[in-house]
Amino acid sequence: MIVEEKTISSERIYTGKLISLKVDTVEIENKGYQKREIVEHQGAVAIVAITDEDKVVLIKQFRKPIEQVIWEIPAGKLEMGESPKDCAIRELKEETGYSAKNIKLIHKFFTSAGFSNQKIYIYLATGITKGEPEFDEDEIIEKYEIDINEARNMVINNQIEDAKTAIGILLAKELI
Repeated sequence: MIVEEKTISSERIYTGKLISLKVDTVEIENKGYQKREIVEHQGAVAIVAITDEDKVVLIKQFRKPIEQVIWEIPAGKLEMGESPKDCAIRELKEETGYSAKNIKLIHKFFTSAGFSNQKIYIYLATGITKGEPEFDEDEIIEKYEIDINEARNMVINNQIEDAKTAIGILLAKELI
């Protein structure tokens, strides 16, 4: 039988703009005490935007933690008190310039529940219309429209290595 761990104490190690880190001391029934390092994150959204021609809007940007440029679907961090749907609408506009007539939650998942509470909500956006992006001051993004079948093949062939993007594309391909 799986038993919940009881938190005995919690120590905040770091609080930043994007993440916080804490170390919890937990008690495990019949096993004593253990330490748990936990990365806290406000949560994020990702958007699979599909054109009327069945093309998915992808972006390319440099990601410092992995030191490379990667393919992604538009995404961004939830602001305090912001609903995931409102965040999806905002991030789609900011990163791509697109607006969506229809936007629907298709999946949500924890990115790495072994050490983080980060949850990503994936939305499917259809009926999209072009506009001008409103990049954040630290963003350098290139935007592309890729046929959904080609995007799926990019996932299968490991050209797309980002998890939220792979999940979003594969789910969208099944739904449209």
